[in-house]
Amino acid sequence: MKTQTINRRIQSYKDQLLNHSLYNEIKNIEDLHCFLENHVFAVWDFMSLLKALQNKLTCTTTPWLPVGNPEIRYLINEIVVAEETDVDINGNRKSHYELYIDAMATCGANTAIIKNFLEDVVTTKNIFVSIKQSDLHDDIKAFLDFTFRVIEEGKPHQIASAFTFGREDLIPDMFSAILTKFQQNFPEIDLSELIYYFERHIELDADEHGPMAMKMIEELCENDDKKWQEVEETAILALQKRIKLWDAIEEQIRKKELAL
Repeated sequence: MKTQTINRRIQSYKDQLLNHSLYNEIKNIEDLHCFLENHVFAVWDFMSLLKALQNKLTCTTTPWLPVGNPEIRYLINEIVVAEETDVDINGNRKSHYELYIDAMATCGANTAIIKNFLEDVVTTKNIFVSIKQSDLHDDIKAFLDFTFRVIEEGKPHQIASAFTFGREDLIPDMFSAILTKFQQNFPEIDLSELIYYFERHIELDADEHGPMAMKMIEELCENDDKKWQEVEETAILALQKRIKLWDAIEEQIRKKELAL
């Protein structure tokens, strides 16, 4: 399958993420807060990739029409249900973004930065303006800008590539590494909700969403060589932007430590 070929070609980028020095920089609760307060933007814009796929691949308007491939409709709707209406540690329905926000609040991280940004998005009604005028690190701005440029261009196979190779297929291993570090470094802090969030992602992405997303790519591209080439190019760009996101968080943690 061509997804396997792409995975081989992007493995070096995935290895850079899995072995990134950022993980060793998270040494105390302040470092953890810095990580969460920046990474939450990737948690949020992932939901936008997901909803873009749902808008492109299923019917989300009235009157309803049987849009597209029923198999793809099933795949994307299954992922939407789990990501947008999962259950929290107490059994309440919440999106994964909301799970993350709750986990941040419980361990003392600042949720105002992302919430203020989203309020600005509502005010400007233009995501690119909000990104540009924000106080975020330039590489985090570039990460968000890339996501929404892919969405705006509107090619389902490219959106699916950013979603699959840049996120869903990567998350289980990456979050396992982070989770292990957290458990070792912060035994005295209540990280129960954060650990629950990571474990839900590991469970869903490794066992269900990852394979589903790969199948979606295959259904969207079939035997179209141009689409497969664009999928690979988007996957590489998505991973490069993710590496720069990690670099940006690491830079901020190091700057904070030097200022002490």
